[in-house]
Amino acid sequence: MKDLECKIINTIKKYNMIEKGDRIVLAVSGGPDSMCMLNAFIKMQKENLSCHLNPEPMAENLSCHLNPEPMAENLSCHLNPEPMAENLSCHLNPEPMAENSGCHLNPEPMAENSGCHLNPELMAISVAHVNHMIRDEASEDELFVKDFCEKNNVDFYSKSIDVRKLANNNKIGTEEAGRIARYDFFEEVLQITNSNKIAIAHNKNDNAETVIMNLLRGSGVTGLKGIEPKRKNYIRPLIECEREEIEQYCKEENLNPRIDKTNSDNIYTRNKIRNIVIPYIKKEFNPNIINTLGRLSKIVSEEEEYIEKQVENIFYDILIEEVCNENNGGNSGENSNKHSSKEDNKKYKEIVLDLKLFNEQEKVIKSRLVLYTIIRIFGNAQGIEKIHIEDIIKLCSNNIGNKYLTPNKKIKILVKNHKIYFISQV
Repeated sequence: MKDLECKIINTIKKYNMIEKGDRIVLAVSGGPDSMCMLNAFIKMQKENLSCHLNPEPMAENLSCHLNPEPMAENLSCHLNPEPMAENLSCHLNPEPMAENSGCHLNPEPMAENSGCHLNPELMAISVAHVNHMIRDEASEDELFVKDFCEKNNVDFYSKSIDVRKLANNNKIGTEEAGRIARYDFFEEVLQITNSNKIAIAHNKNDNAETVIMNLLRGSGVTGLKGIEPKRKNYIRPLIECEREEIEQYCKEENLNPRIDKTNSDNIYTRNKIRNIVIPYIKKEFNPNIINTLGRLSKIVSEEEEYIEKQVENIFYDILIEEVCNENNGGNSGENSNKHSSKEDNKKYKEIVLDLKLFNEQEKVIKSRLVLYTIIRIFGNAQGIEKIHIEDIIKLCSNNIGNKYLTPNKKIKILVKNHKIYFISQV
């Protein structure tokens, strides 16, 4: 096993990214990062490396029999035959499985603390690729990934999206439009394949670039977290690998990844940071800046995790009522929400907080409570800036009834009857 593959597996262990039986959608563009990730995952399957993901010792003399029933001939052909959405291509793998492929594992006792479980149910992987229809080579990239998947018996899903048109229609930049299109499609493939996780090939350099971008934008302490290794159902197994070693791995494995020529075009902010700012910092100030920013983001992440838990606890202390959207059921009162998770996947139309208890908090907690509440309603805080948060805090501190703010078209904040109402307008 190569050093980089060991590093990927150790990252998976460290952040508990993968568990037995997971079904994972790999986001693959065809570039060095995603091809490295795909190749490593394929090798993990072939070499049964996934059995090392859970290092807890096994019970003494534990024997395990994996479904000894013979499998139906050509069972892998019997996948969902329903037609896919327009522009969505799906290439499944109909190869027949070996006769009587039920597996009987050796029931002999394992050595104490051997670090390997019997019955290592291998993770199932599939690939999602988005053709942004921007570059002339985009169709070639798609074909490259498709061919690689077919050669390695990996299910492949692709979709062509006119990102420029999407950006114009929504009055956003092409980078943002592309990101939205990709993640929407990843979630679509997640449902189609009945998967539970999505793997993104962000690396340590991407994290450093993100930290610098957030710093330049004045995003606050939270922005210094950079790219999180694991967030909800998204995992980033390459987050502790540097770009240089990924490119070397691709050479050693003869992957011949596709190269996006726009990465050298310095009209985009990230490209300027990647091609100009970081090389300058390396030369003039700190040659180890990638690792330095990596350590910074880890420190901030640990501290932010603690603060977020405290904010969540305070949120439930001052919560009066949450009203779910109709598709989530009816009202959800105080008692039923005390033990809810901040990631319970519910969508709320209205959240009501106790005004007096809110005003008793320190300003930094008030700011985070406002963001937490808005994120709980919409899933993000897009369109909410520092000035909006300060105006909301000021509105609450004035304690004048029937006054409200509308930071954007999506939300209304109303102070009434000693309560704060966060009301969705969509």
